Amino acid sequence: MFNTSGIELTFNKKEDISEVINGTLQLLYNVLVTISPTTMWNESCGEQLQDFGRPEKIIIGVMLAIITAVTVMGNTLVVIAVCVVKKLRQPSNYLLVSLAVADLSVAIVVMPFVIVTDLTGGKWLFGEVFCNIFIGMDVMCCTASIMTLCVISVDRYLGITRPLTYPARQNGQLMAKMILGVWLVSASITLPPFCGWAKNVHTAGVCLISQDFGYTIYSTAVAFYIPMLVMLVMYYKIFKAARKSGAKHRFTDLARRERLETVANDALRMHGLKPPGVAEECAALSRLLSRERRNISIFKREQKAATTLGVIVGVFAVCWLPFFILSTARPFICGVECSCVPIWLERTLLWLGYANSLMNPFIYAFFNRDLRSTYRDLLRCRYRNINRRLSAVGVHEALKVHSNLFLTGASVSQLSTQSRGGINFYQFNCSDNIMI
Repeated sequence: MFNTSGIELTFNKKEDISEVINGTLQLLYNVLVTISPTTMWNESCGEQLQDFGRPEKIIIGVMLAIITAVTVMGNTLVVIAVCVVKKLRQPSNYLLVSLAVADLSVAIVVMPFVIVTDLTGGKWLFGEVFCNIFIGMDVMCCTASIMTLCVISVDRYLGITRPLTYPARQNGQLMAKMILGVWLVSASITLPPFCGWAKNVHTAGVCLISQDFGYTIYSTAVAFYIPMLVMLVMYYKIFKAARKSGAKHRFTDLARRERLETVANDALRMHGLKPPGVAEECAALSRLLSRERRNISIFKREQKAATTLGVIVGVFAVCWLPFFILSTARPFICGVECSCVPIWLERTLLWLGYANSLMNPFIYAFFNRDLRSTYRDLLRCRYRNINRRLSAVGVHEALKVHSNLFLTGASVSQLSTQSRGGINFYQFNCSDNIMI
């Protein structure tokens, strides 16, 4: 099973001890690196090449093609949804478009060539020039995807912690600058091999990103470790804010309700008061309910942001952390010329990282009802009146939230609705009794 040809261990009195040690070490090395009878070696580099049979190639090819196709479909839906639907055409969603474009580029420009290379057992078939282009596109698109996730986490944090000041600054110009910064940082990792700092490895049948020690530390830190640290800090801050808001909401809820009951009880005795007194009591009750509604809205928004960002960070870490640990350690273990990592392990971790591009559009759709409904309409070819349906759903949900608030937190016997320019304003009809 193991190839140990060329090694003979014969013991006699004249044998040199050093030869015994060298022969033993060589034998152990052959045993450790020989994974299976179907493992071949690239003689020019020493990299393992996996020899797949026909059934294995079919299964692997179909699975990887499905991953690529679903990635293209999901991210295309994101781009179309944000560009077509007016309700989704918000500055904060421009970051989602940038993320989708980066993930879509990974699926279209990178994944097909990786599939072909994997089906040939890890042998590069496209030449030295295209090897550099391929590595550049791979690094830039994957880094742009990761950096955009990082910027989205910062954007969500600022939107939660600065609800009064940040939305005013969150315009299309600011989002464009952030997106441009993301792609420029991604390019800063891609360009060094083209400028002579660190050359990629492209011997016969091998296409490998530069294993230069300095470049490896720089590229992995900027492309992964720093963004992941920022995302973890943002998640912790949002989670902490949500917990603080939740505790404050629980402690103050009873006091607010007692105040509402007091005002309502006073309102029940308003028959003997003059109209100005009735108006003042109604205004006080309206202010309390408005404050209660605003606090509940902030609390729910913080909880949702913490949950969404927690899922994004968790999926991101599971997908990319193993690959970047391997990429960081590889030059220190294997040297700067080649990769001594088993090809099956390297490719498995690489595709696990690519899977993050597949899952991103579905994660955001799961937590965003407008995206989810838009996906459904686009997949069913219901292109007409998407904007009208989403607007109707938004109005219905707003009515539902308001009615639930008044009926559960402070039941009101009658509401009068006035319409001004398509927006409904609710007013108390203080001629009737108000009950908590």
